[in-house]
Amino acid sequence: MAIPKISSYAMPEQFPANRVSWQPDAKRAVLLIHDMQDYFLDFYDGTAAPIPELIANTRRILDLAAKLGIPVVYTAQTPEQTLEERGLLQDMWGPGLVARPDRKDIVAALAPKPQDTVLAKWRYSAFQRSNLLEIMRGQGRDQLIICGVYAHIGCMMSACDAFMSDIQAFFVGDALADFSEKEHQMALDYVAQRCGFTTSTADLISGLQGAELPASIDELRQIIASSLQMPASDLRDDDSLLDWGLDSIRIMSLLETWRRAGVTLNFMMLAEQPTLAAWWRLLSQAA
Repeated sequence: MAIPKISSYAMPEQFPANRVSWQPDAKRAVLLIHDMQDYFLDFYDGTAAPIPELIANTRRILDLAAKLGIPVVYTAQTPEQTLEERGLLQDMWGPGLVARPDRKDIVAALAPKPQDTVLAKWRYSAFQRSNLLEIMRGQGRDQLIICGVYAHIGCMMSACDAFMSDIQAFFVGDALADFSEKEHQMALDYVAQRCGFTTSTADLISGLQGAELPASIDELRQIIASSLQMPASDLRDDDSLLDWGLDSIRIMSLLETWRRAGVTLNFMMLAEQPTLAAWWRLLSQAA
């Protein structure tokens, strides 16, 4: 009934291909720090993977949010819950924080600031029995960056609810933790294919800070190789990127980034000449 003790596992380093090519925008986004309370982290060894990476990556995103003026929302389950308020969570997980009210605080390294919003958490999703949707709509924001625990429960359910309210969810794969590597990966796969966009902390930060064009063909090679999850040294200038597995979703994502950096290109221009050499020529001419 209670949450089990969680064994250490490696934080994912590679993420599934996304069905969509959304790009994060600091003017449209809200950052959600989901359930990062001492109570929930107590089920891990805090010195072992994935917890140090979870906290460090979430901290990086929090710091950037402060710099860019992105509103920050936390969920925190309250220990003051009656059996009626707790509902079916009691059957599934037991009393929760009611049994450990001394562990209700957000982990110190990620503690909310006075300007941040802390929502009482009643169900898996951050949208359930809260005014999160009203907060976002009131601020004219339609993107939700999701970090926290547990990936396949509250974090994934929040991404689903966001999607069903026409809010783009950005699921930060290495700023999440779960019961196991298998369940963590399942959550990433589901969100990428059904209701959101999975990303790494590094790629999210790069996207929020603003797009830049590659400075050289070698930098372009690194970008493409990273998208294909392959060594850059294997990618030759005249190789067909389509033969290496570069699909239309990845092309559109790259194209959107370069458009935001100020170049005028279209999908057919890239698809008709799918080599590094040709793309570098097109980017150089467009710039």
